[in-house]
Amino acid sequence: MRKTSNYPHVYTLLLMFALYVPCQAQNKETKELTATQGPKALVRTIKQDSKGNIWLATVKGIFRSDGKLFTNITGKVSSARFYAVLEDRKGNFWVSTIGSGVYYYDGKSFQNYNTKQGLASDAVTGIYEDKAGNIWFGTDAGASRYDGKIFQTVKMKEGLDTKGAPSDSTHVSTYEDELWRQNDINDIFEDKTGKLWFSTKGSFYVYDGITATAVANPNGKSFVNVSSAVQDKKGNIWLGGKDGLWRYDGRAFTNVTQNVTSYIYEDKKGNIWTSSENATDRNWVLTRYDAKSLTDKNPAATEIKPKQKGNKGRLFGILEGNDGSIWVGSMSGAYRYEGLIR
Repeated sequence: MRKTSNYPHVYTLLLMFALYVPCQAQNKETKELTATQGPKALVRTIKQDSKGNIWLATVKGIFRSDGKLFTNITGKVSSARFYAVLEDRKGNFWVSTIGSGVYYYDGKSFQNYNTKQGLASDAVTGIYEDKAGNIWFGTDAGASRYDGKIFQTVKMKEGLDTKGAPSDSTHVSTYEDELWRQNDINDIFEDKTGKLWFSTKGSFYVYDGITATAVANPNGKSFVNVSSAVQDKKGNIWLGGKDGLWRYDGRAFTNVTQNVTSYIYEDKKGNIWTSSENATDRNWVLTRYDAKSLTDKNPAATEIKPKQKGNKGRLFGILEGNDGSIWVGSMSGAYRYEGLIR
């Protein structure tokens, strides 16, 4: 394990963003008051800590804002691309990278954990703390659990099973690629019963502590490239990915939209927010599904569109700040949307 001193530097506030809010068919009033300042870089994850600071995980480092300035706290620690950030129940922070494993930050110094300590891979895209206090890391080689002492990794599929399969190199190569995708973890969450759900580039899995089982869609097929999943206050599970946005009530799956869905978030009022790509014009949009209509076949939705179009307007992680504003990451920084007025 490598320990690194922290020498943060302040990032000058340069970037301003604006969101265009169209009139909605649901007859809701909207307020076009949007602005945020921060690093001009791809922002994957946005979190707010117990002290009210906003944290951005970007390709240029981990930035923390006290409401006035953004400080790059990893500027002297690593030049790797950062992907996720988590404050654990003890008030310490975990940040993940693509290529350098994860870093533990106690507010004073950093400790690096990688494959040498037992992490499944040094490419880590997600971090989650379960009810028992274990920290889970979603890597491109499985889900690694850290109990404070050792790492243990859960694989969706173990080994290369070629029994009864053709011996040609093309088949083996395809199978190996499929195996890799099944174990490339995008997201992790724990449901109210204690089961863990893994969103992977291959499919969607539920883990009972012993076995990870792929979940089938209504057509009996596996979901494809699931990016994000959450359980709402009523116990419904929402998952999004290449197959669109789905709601699972414990008995059946309902397809809410076929738009490719990147991230899902439930706010304090029970509204569901998503970042997704419109299937028609391929532009990205931040969508709010009204809490009162979530069980409807077609929940009332309000779309908030970024100014940039196409892939340049791609949206990522979502956060509701303590003040009720909604933050969302993008290819070129972070947006802040200050809300719908009912």
